[in-house]
Amino acid sequence: MNKIPTVSIGLPVFNGATYLPEALESLLAQRYESFELLISDNASSDETQSICESFARRDARIKYLRQAENLGAAKNYNLLVDAAKGRYFKWAAHDDLCKPEYLKACVAILEQNPDVILAYSQTEIIDGEGQHMHYFDDGLHLMSDSVVARYQQFHERFRSPGECNAVFGVMRIDELRETARIGNYPASDKVLLAELALRGKFYEVEARMFLRRDHESTSLRANPDYAERAQWFDPTKREKIVMPTWRWWREYYAAITRSPIALMQRIACYHETNKWSLFARKELVNDIKKALKTLLIRSSVGGKLLQYYRNLRGVS
Repeated sequence: MNKIPTVSIGLPVFNGATYLPEALESLLAQRYESFELLISDNASSDETQSICESFARRDARIKYLRQAENLGAAKNYNLLVDAAKGRYFKWAAHDDLCKPEYLKACVAILEQNPDVILAYSQTEIIDGEGQHMHYFDDGLHLMSDSVVARYQQFHERFRSPGECNAVFGVMRIDELRETARIGNYPASDKVLLAELALRGKFYEVEARMFLRRDHESTSLRANPDYAERAQWFDPTKREKIVMPTWRWWREYYAAITRSPIALMQRIACYHETNKWSLFARKELVNDIKKALKTLLIRSSVGGKLLQYYRNLRGVS
């Protein structure tokens, strides 16, 4: 490509051969053509490399990067932002699909609305065979002029569990690069969305053009335990004690501190984060209990006490 693309699509992948060809086809079929597709292969051991090289030979918009070792999901996501040339950026998963009008619709919103930082479409959940399962309402149409109102709306949305599908929308790359991006801990995409909401508006396109695949090999299902997911994000976290809810609280505070907002807005957002911590107080307490239990088990005395308790109960 001789011309600088408008959009950079970053696709991080690790052992994604099963669904990768279909995902690449859906991106190459976009009706908005001014894009580059950057693929970062996190040292896959399956057919991912040969699939990527085959597609790269076929389409000059694809740039294939292969890592010498598994860097963890967070680094693999973020290096794509550094490599991007477009003024807009979109992450794409190796197993999800986008309908052909996705990029065109999202770019149009960003071009027409300078105060919109992220545009994304509504979501349809599909299964491993690509069949419809259900619709998902993301609820992140954050179009208030008030920073505090957007931040409040964001936290109200996530009072109940939900996917962060908006993180796969189209963003202004200059704003994205000013954030912490994807952190090396689970659910860091949620914190990233919070930080982006402090910087600008979110626009939800009504059409359901994002097809998120729910299958047995998703990262959540492959790593059901939080500690396992932490290692998936960052391999150096093996054997480290993790306190997820406390980490989210700290990162929300850090995101507010980094954001270019007025002092009174900052104070109001800190207050909103404290309100969130009250809502999450049970999880905060459970984090402490689990951490103390892990420390006890790892200590020599704690290990002996645990074994004694198991012997009393007849458990090997």
